[in-house]
Amino acid sequence: MALLNESGMERYLILGRIGEGAHGVVFKAKDRETGETVALKKVPLRRPEDGVPPQTLREIKALREMEDNPHIVRLRAAFAHGPAVVLAFEFVAGDLGGVLRAAPAPLPPARIRALLAMTLRGLGHCHRLSILHRDLKPANLLIDGAGRLKLADFGLARVLAAPQGRPYSHQVATRWYRAPELLYGARHYDEGVDL
Repeated sequence: MALLNESGMERYLILGRIGEGAHGVVFKAKDRETGETVALKKVPLRRPEDGVPPQTLREIKALREMEDNPHIVRLRAAFAHGPAVVLAFEFVAGDLGGVLRAAPAPLPPARIRALLAMTLRGLGHCHRLSILHRDLKPANLLIDGAGRLKLADFGLARVLAAPQGRPYSHQVATRWYRAPELLYGARHYDEGVDL
């Protein structure tokens, strides 16, 4: 993954806006050097004097540690752009939520098993590296044109600390997808919150 300077944005041609999340706006873009389509996540610095937001630093750190796993979205570059940080990811066209909404009927059991297996392979890789995702939901399970699933959006990811170490926040994950222990306010938890 390349860390580019302030001029990193000139490398990309913006093709359109994909969406907006709690921490930034995502654009579809073309890498002028390689010709590849990428997703650019632009995270505004609300108070530039405070530096890069912790969730953005955690996302970059987690993705750097998990490079080249087929079930984790690949971070290609990170750079400053005015009062924002831009993360360039491989472009993955869809997500599990979109697949489920577009399906005319329930997915066949074989497809469900395949999607679950890919999710668990990605999670297994995270957990072997002691990384908790903490925000699994259909929108963060991307699916490419070949049907391969990739975990994305590691903004709430944390490195798993020793038991009884510093307490974690229980206010992670989108409320409808929170594990029961998070709903009950647990401050010490493990990989189970991702399952």
